[in-house]
Amino acid sequence: MMLTFAVRRREPVLVVPASPTPQETKRLSDIDSKESLRVLMPGVFVHRGGPARGDDDPVDVIARALSEALVHYYPLAGRFREVEGGKLVVDCTGQGVLFAEADADVRLAELEEAAGGGQGLTPPFPCMDELLLDVDCSSGGVLTWPLVVIQVTRLLCGGFVFGMRINHAMCDATGVYLFMSAIADLARGLPAPAVAPSWSRGLLDAPHNKYDVTPPLPFPAHGSDDTVMRSFVFRLADIAALKKRLHGAPAASTFEVLAALLWRARTVALALPAGEVARLGIIASFRRNAALRLPTGYYGNACVPLRAAAPADDMGGSSLGDVVEMIQKAKATAAHVRSAANMLALHEPPPFDSPNMFLLSDLRHVGFHRVDFGWGEPVYGGPSQVHLGGTFFVAVKDGDGEDAVAVPVMLPWTAMERFAAEIETSLQA
Repeated sequence: MMLTFAVRRREPVLVVPASPTPQETKRLSDIDSKESLRVLMPGVFVHRGGPARGDDDPVDVIARALSEALVHYYPLAGRFREVEGGKLVVDCTGQGVLFAEADADVRLAELEEAAGGGQGLTPPFPCMDELLLDVDCSSGGVLTWPLVVIQVTRLLCGGFVFGMRINHAMCDATGVYLFMSAIADLARGLPAPAVAPSWSRGLLDAPHNKYDVTPPLPFPAHGSDDTVMRSFVFRLADIAALKKRLHGAPAASTFEVLAALLWRARTVALALPAGEVARLGIIASFRRNAALRLPTGYYGNACVPLRAAAPADDMGGSSLGDVVEMIQKAKATAAHVRSAANMLALHEPPPFDSPNMFLLSDLRHVGFHRVDFGWGEPVYGGPSQVHLGGTFFVAVKDGDGEDAVAVPVMLPWTAMERFAAEIETSLQA
């Protein structure tokens, strides 16, 4: 039975920078301006709380730290505007980000128990719609809203949930982490963020102006009555066993072997018609590419989608090592990215440009699981929702408190049964 509980949310307010900030207009990069990134990314961070901060109220501490962080990240307190050619700019008006405080009649232990299976706290979370402040983008679209929306919810046990939606056009996952780390640094009493933010969007402009038009997704963006979301948690022993089964194939990373396992299982579970092509998209960061000279504090989008494809008919009969090699070849195509122009060429077209696409993003090393507002690291930190066309890898602790990898997956319920059976069979082989 799904856990339900009451959440009392106060009227949201605008939190503005704690001191005056530049009133100016800033151009976004060509990647940031893409139509496909004009969405609000949801994330949730569940903290145990406790006596570490005495009687400090996490809502007050985070609201104050947020206001101070916006002095450094002042573009996030502004509003988007579209200019000629579909380009985005942000008017740094200091209008602020939307913030709500709330109280939930539930304890963290109940959330953990509801997760079930002894695998630790992972999505889907009960009453997520109540823990994550939503915005109505039906009038004017997502560009008319604040760039950041935050809700901090106190739990009965002294813990709290930090829920945030942030406009993807402003930040990728690492950019979100940098902003959240700034809030956390200031919440813990640091005089300034440990990593100074850097705008530097011009470094990723191409010598041409070409923008994608978002195609319809191959599946609905969110679940329906015919879909189900479930997290699969892979322990270190599971991953080690999978790697041992590659039988002479090139050495595989944890991401490569799990991506191969999931892609193959999903293709089999969906029972695609004969002649269909199964496609995999891998979101790869190029932040460490020295040729692009991105500063450490760069918080814009800095990723490209890499692709692999195979006849769906062949996937079920392919060995895990065969699929790993396909993924390794796709990743090797990123080696030629040595300039902004080449990077943008690789970025076209958008990841969801074709049917049967499965998009994977590896967030294990971003740092979400280390965000500490002063009450310790989160029990869970990362995205809260997935869609039928893709998912992410996130660092978690399993039911025994050991490091593990969680992968939330959404599928039609009949396909989910087949998918789970494929995963279980593969792990037991």
